[in-house]
Amino acid sequence: MDPLLAVKVGCLVALLFITLICGLAPAFASWFLKSSVKDNYKLVVCLISSFAAGIFLGACLLHVVADSLSDIAAELSYINYPMGELILSLGFFLVLLIERIVLQFCHNQQNASQDGLPLPETPTLPEPDYEEKQETPAEIDASVAEPHNHIHPNVYIHASFRSLILFCSLSIHSVFEGLTIGLQSNYSSALQIAIAVLIHKGIIVFSLSLKLLQSMTRRAWLVVYIVLFSFMSPVGIMIGIIVTLNKSSIVTLVQAILEGIASGTFVYVTFLEILPQELNTSEKPLLKVLFIVIGFTIMAVIAIWA
Repeated sequence: MDPLLAVKVGCLVALLFITLICGLAPAFASWFLKSSVKDNYKLVVCLISSFAAGIFLGACLLHVVADSLSDIAAELSYINYPMGELILSLGFFLVLLIERIVLQFCHNQQNASQDGLPLPETPTLPEPDYEEKQETPAEIDASVAEPHNHIHPNVYIHASFRSLILFCSLSIHSVFEGLTIGLQSNYSSALQIAIAVLIHKGIIVFSLSLKLLQSMTRRAWLVVYIVLFSFMSPVGIMIGIIVTLNKSSIVTLVQAILEGIASGTFVYVTFLEILPQELNTSEKPLLKVLFIVIGFTIMAVIAIWA
């Protein structure tokens, strides 16, 4: 077998198995599925989540956006206009519009169902015995901080929808990552990019799986997401190998435009969902920032070879 083709096929198989292993580990490791959340467990999950946020931030700025802008600039260099930024913005506003439409539809459906039913009778509750049990300020704070007890249904709608958008944007980017490998014509460059993508993919899919768990995604759906996601880069590699046999300027232009739209969706999810979720809490703020920086630094180092 040709050495270049061997590198591409080897990366295809490795990406498939690494993505499956790293993506399914959080879903089936009992440590991530504890029902009784203790302080140490909460802290570790919090720091891992902050690390994942740094990974997504680095992937967004140093890989996804940078790659798409350079590709669009190369393909549309004859246009004296920031076309890369424009296409990225279209992806951003596309997700914003879709999310607003879905949330408005869900809100209207909820109001319609409430208007069509009689209001339930308010049950008469016994007077609480304050002398028997009174909550301390610490217990009150803990109950407010507990995410599973006092969340409005719209929060779950946001989390589920944005998790789906996150999955779709990462999947599209994964296809183009695979295309990047499959379209290489040089053995050394293909091997170098393959190693970087393998490291990048393992971290990204683990972070994606963790985010899906945090958004209350059912295990069955999480497995479906991860299995589908694991095939995205291999599919991109296969498409790239086929395209190299008959590569045209139209194909590369369409690829650059689609990658720019996917980058816009990635920017939306990174800055409106992941980072606010980690930073808008008062728990260990400096430590969380440190782990975000560590995650970003890893992506910055990978960018040297990517």
